[in-house]
Amino acid sequence: MMDNVSEVTVFTLSGLNYTVEHRLTLFSLTLLWYLLILLVNVALIVTIIQDKNLHEPMYIFLCNLCINGLYGTAGFYPKFLLDLLSPHVISYAACLLQGFVIHSSACSDFSILALMAYDRYVAICQPLVYHLVMTKQRITIFVFFSWLLPLYCMLMNTVSILGSKLCGSHINKLYCVNWMVIQIACSVPKANSIIAYFNIMFYFGHAVFIVWSYVYLIKTCLISKENRGKFLQTCVPHLISLGTYSFAVLLDLMYMRFGSSDLSQSLQNFMSIEFLLIPPIMNPLIYGFKLTKIRNKILSGTTGIELRAFWLGDDLTNS
Repeated sequence: MMDNVSEVTVFTLSGLNYTVEHRLTLFSLTLLWYLLILLVNVALIVTIIQDKNLHEPMYIFLCNLCINGLYGTAGFYPKFLLDLLSPHVISYAACLLQGFVIHSSACSDFSILALMAYDRYVAICQPLVYHLVMTKQRITIFVFFSWLLPLYCMLMNTVSILGSKLCGSHINKLYCVNWMVIQIACSVPKANSIIAYFNIMFYFGHAVFIVWSYVYLIKTCLISKENRGKFLQTCVPHLISLGTYSFAVLLDLMYMRFGSSDLSQSLQNFMSIEFLLIPPIMNPLIYGFKLTKIRNKILSGTTGIELRAFWLGDDLTNS
């Protein structure tokens, strides 16, 4: 028996016990949602890259947040759309890859949100030294490590699973995550437990830093109307984004570890993918509407397109 359990090459996933009609409807809605995620994130990324006035730390971090949103959703939506039209299975290698992408994207989000909190802390609490602290070189280093560290942490977590003997091939989730693979392992690798606890503590440190930053920010803003205006303009979108993402991720983690199977399958599915549904589309919309520079740039671009279309139509009519 033990000689065979390590030969699992394909996993079956759960959560899609629907009729063909329901699957087709879900496929159409999911495809539209994914295209909308691509549209709003790419629009914000292109806007920030093209406009040199937006090449400031806050907007650079926001651009990376949107890129990371595209990276994370690419690990879920294409495979999920395929599963809606075919058997809900995944190879062992693809399972580990999907888990790596989704995990590393989630961690990178927290890293970038921590950078955005630090940027607002320096801008509001230490405005006189802001440009000395947030130099181009430091921003480049910050962004580099906000990608490198999550990728490295999750790579180590994924590598620690390799070679584990598996006593099953069914993953009770819509997609693969390392925790679910460990659940069907015959024994939990010690290296994986150590790395997992280290990663948890490392990103818990991110959370503590973000909370500390905003406690200090709020104290500073209470004594200054000017700082209060800056806080409402630039920090509120960040707090909404942070709160939404943290709640969605914690909901998935808590349910995955302590949830009840008595809940309906649809509710279980929603809880497991909420952080892949709401934040990727909410982040660009919140920042796009709230931050004045981005909103004005998008509106001016839209107006320009409408005017060009109007004049083109008028020329065609006259001709």
